Amino acid sequence: MYVELAAEEDKKMAESWKGDADGILVFTGLFSAAVAALVAVSIQDLRPNSQDNSAFYLANIYKLLADASTNNSHIPIPSTLPHPSSPFSPPKYAIWVNSLWVLSLAISLTCGLLATLLQQWARRYIKMIQPRYSLYKRAQIRAFFAEGVDKSHLPWAVEMLPTLLHLSLFLFFSGLLVFLFNIN
Repeated sequence: MYVELAAEEDKKMAESWKGDADGILVFTGLFSAAVAALVAVSIQDLRPNSQDNSAFYLANIYKLLADASTNNSHIPIPSTLPHPSSPFSPPKYAIWVNSLWVLSLAISLTCGLLATLLQQWARRYIKMIQPRYSLYKRAQIRAFFAEGVDKSHLPWAVEMLPTLLHLSLFLFFSGLLVFLFNIN
């Protein structure tokens, strides 16, 4: 009787954990794809723009050609272009946005990994408590796994997965706010 009740309870617990992990995996996959796409676009703000160098040199070429064709009469060219040898410093908001989004992506991918490990563990747990052994052996296996669940704080870890996902969402939306406030 103990073995049957314990097996039924364990199966419910493992199936519940597998269901939670399934939902987390679907959300994590979609969310990580969206964050990765935004990071790929926003990371460009952390590097110097190669078009700035081209614009600088083209402006100088234009200035030389204009001076030569007008017999030294000066045509004003706006000097708003930075010299390419000046050191590049990315905007502070770009550093913040990319830091928040990369951290969000890392936490989200970690949630996906932990959810996958949880699914594998639940499958193995269900497989091990199947009635292919004697009642005494099944009771020993169940006690061994139950003790492992308690010692490794697995229920706590399962409850932390959504919390980590919420943290990832919070970091993403914080980065999104910083990004949106700095768009001209």
